[in-house]
Amino acid sequence: MIPFSILDLSPITEGSDAAQSFRNTVDLAQHGERWGYQRFWLAEHHGMPGIASAATAVLIGHVAGATSTIRVGAGGIMLPNHSPLIIAEQFGTLASLYPGRIDLGLGRAPGSDQATARALRRNLGSDADEFPQDVVELMDYFSSAPKQPVRAVPGMGLTVPVWILGSSLFGAQLAAVLGLPYAFASHFAPAQMLQAVAMYRANFKPSAQLSKPHVMLGFNVFAADTDEEGAFLATSMQQAFVNLRSGRPSRLQPPMAGYADRLDPTARAMLDQVLSCTAIGSPDTVSAAIKHFIDRTGADELMITSQMFDHAARLRSYEIVAEVRGVKAV
Repeated sequence: MIPFSILDLSPITEGSDAAQSFRNTVDLAQHGERWGYQRFWLAEHHGMPGIASAATAVLIGHVAGATSTIRVGAGGIMLPNHSPLIIAEQFGTLASLYPGRIDLGLGRAPGSDQATARALRRNLGSDADEFPQDVVELMDYFSSAPKQPVRAVPGMGLTVPVWILGSSLFGAQLAAVLGLPYAFASHFAPAQMLQAVAMYRANFKPSAQLSKPHVMLGFNVFAADTDEEGAFLATSMQQAFVNLRSGRPSRLQPPMAGYADRLDPTARAMLDQVLSCTAIGSPDTVSAAIKHFIDRTGADELMITSQMFDHAARLRSYEIVAEVRGVKAV
């Protein structure tokens, strides 16, 4: 079975706060490490009431310090929000503290709305179209002999694996040209997944970091002891997507029985589309869905996300996935 990894947004649930979210994140990472997950990634989002991972590098350091073997990284850092030098210094620091365990996934979206993006950058002069040049600049800071006069300290000469994240063909093309591993956001934007994967593999050029293509695909799992319980637990994430797409982002809400049945056809169609790469239900149901997804896509790795209101239920979901993969949960 291919490697499985964990994507966590450090969700803030209704009635809770960021401090509890961070405790849950560390607990999930420690369990994931024992259950044989390959990586634990956190994502940069800003101004979102239900997501606590805005200061992504800080949280990565906190999680890495509370674990010992699992790789910890960013899925991803939204590079247009930052200067490449700052990110090189941050991840050079992390790689110096936790050698051989830090990943740097890079995306070109702002991870926020336009007003929040403006507050982050003070202006919108940092153009997403400059993303390829920013990636090359950032990678140069990590080289042993940078071409530019400025040095990243720490950072220079350190091995920090760089990934390209994407939800369109743009990231696939860039990852292929640069010879970098590619992570596709199929867990919420699956429309171009197969086309992007095919383009990446067809155009991949080997690099010093990677000799052959490596595709990681995002995949939602809401696993429980029964199909009915899994469907019930998945309604928290369904509510989050509907609220977000309706311009009403919220904290992660408690599950709601029969939620999808109450939606209008447009909202239901939206959920069917954005969550099409999802397994919901009992261990047998989830196992079959995961196998079908891997067979259909040829993924080299799965990035599992399981946004659930109840932390114990979320742990159980990841435990079931580990068991499906053949790792006996401890």
